[in-house]
This record gives sequence, structure tokens and C-alpha cells, in this order.
Amino acid sequence: MRISPEMITIDCADPQTLAAWWAEALGVEDIQDYDAFVVLAATPLVLGFQRVPEPKPGKNRVHIDFASPDRPADVERLAKLGATVVGERSMQGMSWTVLKDPEGNEFCLADAGSH
Repeated sequence: MRISPEMITIDCADPQTLAAWWAEALGVEDIQDYDAFVVLAATPLVLGFQRVPEPKPGKNRVHIDFASPDRPADVERLAKLGATVVGERSMQGMSWTVLKDPEGNEFCLADAGSH
């Protein structure tokens, strides 16, 4: 028997606000609000946002990688929405930008087809 991924859940202080930010960033409209837990059906990736009392302790141990056909334009768009650009990275023909969402959760945006 194999297990399969169903959802990635992000701990946060304000799930409604962070889910709304990610919905705008991903162009998703299907938001299911359960008060302390909000779900975005960002097909094919479902994201959950869970209220936790403690702040983010440091660097994410797990992060989400996204791809874009126009990474510079999408990095600029995400920054205008409130993301913070952490830095640019590249190795062996792959290039990506490390960003943080408004609550400081890191994620990467790579050139489409580079993974």
C-alpha cells in the first residue's frame, strides 16, 4: 500500500488573511473556512492554513516549490501582493527565487520546466 499526498498545511496566526493572500497569489477562488482552519482547493495542490498560537520559530523545514513561465513577472506580482524576496538561486540549469509570504513562510518560484 502506498500513501499519497492530499494537502499541505501551513501553520499561521491568521488563517483567513493568509489564505486570502495565497488565493490571490494562486488565482484560486475555492476557499473553505472552518474558523481556525482554512482550505484552498488550489488544484492540483490543496493548501490548508491552520491557526497556531506560537510564531514561526525560524527557517521552514519544508517549503513549497512553484513554477512559472515568466518568473520575473510573477516575482514582481507576488512582491506587490506582499511577498518578500529572499534571494535568487541557481544550479545546474535550474533557476529559482526564494520568497516569503506575509507571515514569513518561505516558498520558491522556479522557471517552468526547470525541475
